[in-house]
Amino acid sequence: MLAWHFIGEDGISGANSNYRPGGIEIHNGPLNLCESGLHASRRALDALTYAPGPIVRRVELGGKIVEDDDKMCASERRELWRMDATAILREFARWCAIGAVIGYWPDAPEVIRRWLATGDESLRFAIGDAARTATRTTPQSTAAMSSARHATWQVAWDAARRAAWDAAGVAAWGTTGDAAWYAAWGTAWAAMNSKLESMLLDARRKELC
Repeated sequence: MLAWHFIGEDGISGANSNYRPGGIEIHNGPLNLCESGLHASRRALDALTYAPGPIVRRVELGGKIVEDDDKMCASERRELWRMDATAILREFARWCAIGAVIGYWPDAPEVIRRWLATGDESLRFAIGDAARTATRTTPQSTAAMSSARHATWQVAWDAARRAAWDAAGVAAWGTTGDAAWYAAWGTAWAAMNSKLESMLLDARRKELC
């Protein structure tokens, strides 16, 4: 079963380190989610929830497998490839923040729109000034921008969570009960996962060229 798994910058995943593509990890004990076993997630965005660092691994799980909504643990895990996703996660965080800017800050300064679209570091001081000026009137969009500006794997996930929350609120506006909100959340989360996985796989293809 193909899955996603993130590890730290030093190449360490729990008690294991420096596994090479094709290497197989074996767990001989009981399988308990979040406690014991070799973990991964079907979706990259779910795997990012548990990331200790920005190194993404594409893995194949085998043997016995226990699965929950957003994670799995298995008795066997084989690494197919790994990649430093730092730059991709920064770009992904900006992509998530664009939704907040469009929704809450339609008259956002052009410098901010350009930075979100390009990530041009020469604009960093200018966007900081613009964001501070607008904080009181557009707290949602400036909070999303703050995450995008300082993006690591943690805040990339946080930017996605915030964007999904906002999208679900808009989609479920005027409805009663939680079912509509949760359905909208699931749709938004799936769309952002699709974006993230597309970015990761595109980057992998470029590495191989």
